[in-house]
Amino acid sequence: MGRTRNVKLAAAIDELGLSQARLAVRIRSVAEEHGVGELAGVGQSHVAKWVGGVAPSPPAARILAATLSRGLGRLVTPTDLGLTTGAEPEPRPPAWSDDTLTTLVTLGSTDMDLDRRRLLTVSAYSAASLALPGEQWFEQAMDRARARKPLTTHSVTAQDVEDVREMGDFFSRRDQKRGGCAGRAALVAYLRTDVAGLLSGRFRTEGIRRSMTSAAAELAYLAGWTAFDAGEHSLALSWLTTATNLAEEAGDAPLAGHILRAMAHQAVDLGNPQEAVRLAEASLSSRRYAQACWRERSLLGVVHARGLAAAGEKKAATAALLQAERDLSRANESDHEPHRVYFFCEASLAHETAATLRDLGDLEGAEKQFRHSVRTRRAQFTRTHSVTLGYLGAVQAQQGHLDAACDTWGKALDAMTGVQSGRARETVVQMRRALAPFHRRAGSQAAELDARARSMLGQA
Repeated sequence: MGRTRNVKLAAAIDELGLSQARLAVRIRSVAEEHGVGELAGVGQSHVAKWVGGVAPSPPAARILAATLSRGLGRLVTPTDLGLTTGAEPEPRPPAWSDDTLTTLVTLGSTDMDLDRRRLLTVSAYSAASLALPGEQWFEQAMDRARARKPLTTHSVTAQDVEDVREMGDFFSRRDQKRGGCAGRAALVAYLRTDVAGLLSGRFRTEGIRRSMTSAAAELAYLAGWTAFDAGEHSLALSWLTTATNLAEEAGDAPLAGHILRAMAHQAVDLGNPQEAVRLAEASLSSRRYAQACWRERSLLGVVHARGLAAAGEKKAATAALLQAERDLSRANESDHEPHRVYFFCEASLAHETAATLRDLGDLEGAEKQFRHSVRTRRAQFTRTHSVTLGYLGAVQAQQGHLDAACDTWGKALDAMTGVQSGRARETVVQMRRALAPFHRRAGSQAAELDARARSMLGQA
């Protein structure tokens, strides 16, 4: 059976107005920018084969889409070019070498398409996906972004940046109040349309380019964090990878460190402590740590401590915890703290410290820190508050304090009203498992609590 000519790709090349040979030259140039050495020998014959219906390799499809996007002045994806039905079906997690803007649109489209999103969501979360490029790759990201030609004539202003940050604040508040399952579609739609369009425009100054790219990185991070909170881990990792690239393109080293910290948090939660330690160490690299404010440094350090504890490195974990406490103690009102969609405070440190102590086997210390987190948590952080209460009840139950655990879990269920969070839901699942030996005692507090938990989970 003969191959079918790729009419979508042919039409895009015709619109560009370049010969296949000249297009091959541009493809090699873009591939070199992105470190895709396997495309160094691409020539006219390769382009002719692709037009004729031969499926390019996944890296070639991505670089071809990026090359045509630049030439046509608009973002086009492998799907737009008819390149996604060959050797590698969509969706796929982004690679570090992918063009950032193309990835933003492609990943956003995947996230918004229920069937494609489901495929990516159920794909295995793999430690291999966490492999980081060399530090030089990150250090060169800003130069790569500066060299990117605008795809639209829109002149991006400081007001555009402010608008994006205001939207980030809105989505962040919603996440903290309602959980990661609420409002994700609107966030992703805004990223793949408005934000991608602004990143494709012309920047009046280098400062505006960096500010807009940093604001976009925070929104991509938020898309990843909400996917993580919803339990969609492969999707979350894809967004966090994209967010890290954007942060490095903005020259925002502390933000890149924060996103790598989120990846480490995810890794430790999913039982990959060695990968968590490696990612946390990358987040603490000299420039990411040195340029961060004290509050940000503390957050990086405490997640490093969690990874070390999960990896069984007790002495190193304890030292990392003490350093995180010292860093947070140096934060005060006079410090310059950048505008962020995330917030780290005393309650946050106490929560992460408690999780570290729990993993070290210090249940009494963990209970004390979880209690401190509950006491000092701001009221608007409903989702995190409910998760902390769930964890507190669990460590109380592990110590044999069932009545105290039931009281705490009852408060957790109260706090979860209206919250749509995979992590909060998981605390309820774990609660029911802990209550299993006791809930059959009719009329007992454990039985009543289990009935409430079962109802919240929607189980018969």
